[in-house]
Amino acid sequence: MDAKEIIARRVALELRDGMLVNLGIGLPTLVARFIPKAMSVAMQSENGLIGFSAPPPDGMENRDLIDAGGGLIMSLPGAASFDSATSFALIRGGHVDMAVLGALQVDAAGHLASWMIPGKFTPGMGGAMDLVAGAKRVIIAMQHVAKSEPKIVETLTLPPTAARRVSLIVTEFAVIEPTDEGLALRERAPGVSVADIVACTGARLIVPDVTPEMPIVGE
Repeated sequence: MDAKEIIARRVALELRDGMLVNLGIGLPTLVARFIPKAMSVAMQSENGLIGFSAPPPDGMENRDLIDAGGGLIMSLPGAASFDSATSFALIRGGHVDMAVLGALQVDAAGHLASWMIPGKFTPGMGGAMDLVAGAKRVIIAMQHVAKSEPKIVETLTLPPTAARRVSLIVTEFAVIEPTDEGLALRERAPGVSVADIVACTGARLIVPDVTPEMPIVGE
């Protein structure tokens, strides 16, 4: 199991029956593959769709059915499509129960940087700013380190996405919760020690006396 699958499977455990959930571009879209079969979760895409599932099998693709990142999806019975204005009204109105987003950085206060690297081309900020501000819960699904540099840092060096802190950070190494006191280590991945997590994190962690092992859906 690779790092991205570990993250997606762990994030899937945060889903609850009846939720309206938005999955961000990239790694977060993998979460749709691991929704428990007995659970009813409505997936929302900001380009104007509620009620879709993981990518279709080969030969069943419909180029008119894509998520916000252009990835192919399948609509489910009862799905609804609408314009992006309605979609963002749902987000800004606080109707999305959970948003799962990727990140470039998260700082010691739980603030997110996700939309641009200065000096590099970006097509726009997407829906992340609205989702962080409007979703009831925001979970960051990202790899712990990029190009040997920690993605969890003491202070953001990239433009922030929103003023609000995120609810939870899930990486292939750990589950970390931003709190009023700082970043609290909640779980460690199987085979990963607390010392390993601390060593590859660029911000101070609040470490409990005992850190339980991360459960992974389907394992």
